[in-house]
Amino acid sequence: MEATYSSDVAFTPTVKAVQARKGSRRAYASQERSGGWRTEITPDLKAFIEAQTSIFLATANADGQPYIQHRGGAAGFLKVIEAHTIGFVDYAGNRQFITSGNLADNPKAYLFLIDYAERRRIKIWGTARVVEGDEALVADLMPRDYKARAEQVIMFTVSAWDANCPQHIPQRFEAADVAAALSARDARIAALEAEVSQLSAAHRARCRST
Repeated sequence: MEATYSSDVAFTPTVKAVQARKGSRRAYASQERSGGWRTEITPDLKAFIEAQTSIFLATANADGQPYIQHRGGAAGFLKVIEAHTIGFVDYAGNRQFITSGNLADNPKAYLFLIDYAERRRIKIWGTARVVEGDEALVADLMPRDYKARAEQVIMFTVSAWDANCPQHIPQRFEAADVAAALSARDARIAALEAEVSQLSAAHRARCRST
């Protein structure tokens, strides 16, 4: 019987056949034999997950039609609950409930996380379920002072995850981070200008006294 690897969640027999035809199967087979993709959330991955303010959740309906939904919030809105579980509050929105319907028919799901500033992206495969009416869970997962109305909670169980190389990721920065950097620069410029002004005044004073 053929061995089962964590990456089989993405590397189907058809995918492996394409890899073989295009010359990458040997490298991925070696990766599989050495342990394959991680299946537990490491401390480093936990920190990355909980720093995100913008993520993408992919689901598919019973017919296999895919759907990708953006979810955002304050850093920490995506919370690691245990080594295989991520949870977040699903805020009220346009009330199409496509993700909810898809998960009712097909629990398979996928999270895509990208940090443009650090040019890092993480892919997470697993299953997800919708939890309704659990106020205690909502209270535990809701970011403090975040202005949004909770609709429900989505619990994501991790099957496997992988990190991509930074190739072709454009480097972008959050507006708040840029504003903070500019503010620090302006403060430094103001301090230097004040120092130059003081030195110039001292120099003029010395010139007058000679």
